[in-house]
Amino acid sequence: MSGRPGGTGRLVGTSVRRQEDPRLLTGRGRFTDDVHLPGMLYAHFVRSTVASGSVVSLDLSAVREVPGVVAAFDAADLGLGDITARLDRPAGEFVPTAMPVLARDRVRFAGEPLAVVVARDPYAAEDGTEAAKVVHDTRPAVTRDTQALAPGAPLVHDAAAANTLLDVTMFATEGIDSVFDRAHCVVDVETRTGRQNALPLETRGAVAAWDDRDRQLVLHTSTQVPHQVRTVAARCLGLDERAVRVLVPDMGGGFGLKCVVGREEIAVAAAALRLGRPVKWTEDRKEALTASFLAREQHYRVRAAFDAEGRMLGLDADIVCDMGAYSCYPFTAGIEPLMAAAEMPGVYRLPAYRARARAVTTNKAPSAPYRGVSRPQFVLVVERLFERAARELGLDPVEIRRRNLITEFPYTGVNNITYDPGSYRESLDLCERTLREEGWYAARDTAAAEGRHLGIGYACFSERTGYGSAAFAQRKMEVVPGFDLAEVRMDTSGALTVTSGTMSHGQSHETTMAQIAADELGLPLEKVRLHQGDTERVAYGWGTFASRSIAVGGSAVRRAAAELGRKLRHLAAARWGVPPDEVVLGPGAVRRADGTAELSHTELARIAYLATHLLPEGMEPGLTATASFDGVGDGTFSNATHGVVVELHEGTGQVEILRYVCVEDCGVAVNPQVVEGQCRGGIAQGIAGALFEEITYDAQGEPSATGFMDYKVPTALEIPDVTVRHLETPCAFTETGAKGAGEGGTIGAPAAVLNAVNDALRPTGVELNDIPVTPQTIAHALEQHS
Repeated sequence: MSGRPGGTGRLVGTSVRRQEDPRLLTGRGRFTDDVHLPGMLYAHFVRSTVASGSVVSLDLSAVREVPGVVAAFDAADLGLGDITARLDRPAGEFVPTAMPVLARDRVRFAGEPLAVVVARDPYAAEDGTEAAKVVHDTRPAVTRDTQALAPGAPLVHDAAAANTLLDVTMFATEGIDSVFDRAHCVVDVETRTGRQNALPLETRGAVAAWDDRDRQLVLHTSTQVPHQVRTVAARCLGLDERAVRVLVPDMGGGFGLKCVVGREEIAVAAAALRLGRPVKWTEDRKEALTASFLAREQHYRVRAAFDAEGRMLGLDADIVCDMGAYSCYPFTAGIEPLMAAAEMPGVYRLPAYRARARAVTTNKAPSAPYRGVSRPQFVLVVERLFERAARELGLDPVEIRRRNLITEFPYTGVNNITYDPGSYRESLDLCERTLREEGWYAARDTAAAEGRHLGIGYACFSERTGYGSAAFAQRKMEVVPGFDLAEVRMDTSGALTVTSGTMSHGQSHETTMAQIAADELGLPLEKVRLHQGDTERVAYGWGTFASRSIAVGGSAVRRAAAELGRKLRHLAAARWGVPPDEVVLGPGAVRRADGTAELSHTELARIAYLATHLLPEGMEPGLTATASFDGVGDGTFSNATHGVVVELHEGTGQVEILRYVCVEDCGVAVNPQVVEGQCRGGIAQGIAGALFEEITYDAQGEPSATGFMDYKVPTALEIPDVTVRHLETPCAFTETGAKGAGEGGTIGAPAAVLNAVNDALRPTGVELNDIPVTPQTIAHALEQHS
């Protein structure tokens, strides 16, 4: 890592104040719904009221007569191409599903868009949708994975036999069945996890307008992947990509829900083109809960073999993920089952492994990635297996984990993934020691003597981050993410603009990316600004998902800054007539190594732009640099242990979380306070999935939750204060030593909470494996015991 500024006062590793906060906390942020253009119209969607059926007729004539309505378009009116995501796998393994922007002859979930109504104000647009006359020929709906896979079940897609979009058996270790036959102990777990919405505060939205001067469709939208939206919009609309510009303003959360391309933003763009006027759509909360992308509904049947000392010998998993009606673009319906099968062994040594991974299609809104992507689910399964094995073998639940954790690195697992160094054992030890020293084990014993129900639970896990092209290619994606680009540009005042292909939706990129670039060039933090979310200014970028921003995007920024630093040193060296290796960067200026001279960034920038006759031979005018970074090998692994103490209350069945400790290691924390914020927010979402949030469906495919009266979201009263302890194992692969940290909180929380609940239920003999855990279930278990 040569060329870095020396001395003290480094920004990386420091909890500097967020650059974004003055704007966002004073109401000066600019979100998609804040975009107002002259002559703007408003869109609302006519949606299917049945989960499965054919469209007999769709009459929009009365819609067009509603006061304020300007136009109404169905699929035939707009003539758009379909959105189709593919894996490069044989037909027997994967079936692609074409998702029309507006449904035509068939609907596959309640809430599927059929037509778009455009009006002078949003109220008239909504009134217009109510005037639409839709006649469906209703068909039986498929609403559960077991129903989808049952012989003779109705088909959601005619091409998908047995309603299966993906069916792959992976890592079938030779002789695995004999491993189970010879094992001292075999335990099994069957687990179901509830369907959730990622629930960003800002729902989806889009504003589209044609710019006649630049001959471009300009699409403002709340997305994590602006370049992917550009690609799909151009294809569906029949335009060159240069004729589509995607702009992302401030974004109020995404969590994976917005890292796929939605139908509505394409339909809004098409309507704007047809009308020659700007069109805006803002998703309401009912649409978000019923018709947006959902996630998390998974069903596991897993067994594990152990020897007499508690060492795991084999793992055999059957994974079924309910992916709803269509594959999302670009990840496809394979994202959840393939992630689960590839990474289930996690932080534990495992000699033998077999996993069957299936994605089934049902008459429900399609699934998209949601923070953690299957890892909250399969970590829960594996951690439940260890709890059961500990009970069967008479071992302490923490000790059995210690005996199985990976401690020698690099470690190549039975899943063909190589894990870089981490602190798996250290994080578990520190987490347990914290709870013991605080007296929680003694408190559990005291509570038991008093007839109260306290429980302690743990979860150990790793978070694979910084996926590169090679890692994504293993899934055989037709569209292979991985690399990212960055540009740094210094102006004549010596200020720096950083352009990144990543896309912040709450991760503090304006601060952390600036910290990286400022450190590399010896600049004050206030001299650096980040520009993102503009496909016209960013050559290409994959956006933000999979905890890639700092690991991949930050590495590209550092490389670009290092290249600009090289130019500054060469320019200064030429001015002083010394070799470049006798010149160092900052802080605050470019100096001779012997301390005899210095030039400010502003002085050098003025030469580069305004006095180019002074440039050394061969140096181009200006001060810009670009660089790319692709994730290395199998990526890099953050790790953590979560420890939870709960009390169960008789009568109400309430689960009260008394203590929550997270010991995490994400390598070098560029901004520790930001990392803690990521941990706390992720833990809140993980607790929500364990105890509160779920969207269910009736037999006709009608969703249960259409608002927050039905979709139970925890408040600050239900989420405990969280203690975050940091360990640091620098990553050897990234430019900053950082690993990703965006998803870890969510990954560990469900398992830790459920294990604590089961520990508290131990005297009752009841054991729970499904989430969310309901108060009714807890209350019933405690009543039976009393």
